Amino acid sequence: MSTSVWLVLLGYLAGSIPFGLLVARVTTGVDVRKTGSGNIGATNVLRVAGSRAGAVTLALDALKGWAPVALSQILGAPEIVIAAVGLAAFLGHVYPLFLGFHGGKGVATALGVLLALFAKIALLIVGVWLLVAAVFRYSSLAALVTAVTAPVLIWVLDGRPAYVGLAVIICGFILIRHRENIERLMAGHEGKIGKKLQGADLPQRDRLAL
Repeated sequence: MSTSVWLVLLGYLAGSIPFGLLVARVTTGVDVRKTGSGNIGATNVLRVAGSRAGAVTLALDALKGWAPVALSQILGAPEIVIAAVGLAAFLGHVYPLFLGFHGGKGVATALGVLLALFAKIALLIVGVWLLVAAVFRYSSLAALVTAVTAPVLIWVLDGRPAYVGLAVIICGFILIRHRENIERLMAGHEGKIGKKLQGADLPQRDRLAL
């Protein structure tokens, strides 16, 4: 099996590690898939397990996107292979092998991939997220706006076809994975940053569990 295939496989396996689930279980004993929004990402961990657990989850989810891409770069892989590794890591988080292919929305892992590819552009993208989050206090809205603007920034400031294509695919997945958040935003039921989800703010499966 070629090195390129091994790198892509490694990217997917790294992305599949459910850090949010593990961190929440270790710190609070809670299964984040059955609490809050049901998502395994940092935002839901923040809501159900606290700010420290949320920050650790964010860092680890970003790391599992950054590490396989950085390794591919160190090994001198072609840009198309590096892009494939980044996509594999992202898809590992969204469709994790270890959780029956039911994962998170991939924002933090996508950030890790972008940080490995072009740190300065990634930091600019983070700035977009922080600005929207600070003004509107909705993590999902910040992710949606960032997903729309990120491919444009990468195209204008970098322009390499493999990486622009990667950004378009990843951000397209992020938009699709946020479709329920879009519905809640439009209905005025989306939970704000720092707010624990309750009652009408929860998806139907969570309201039934209250």
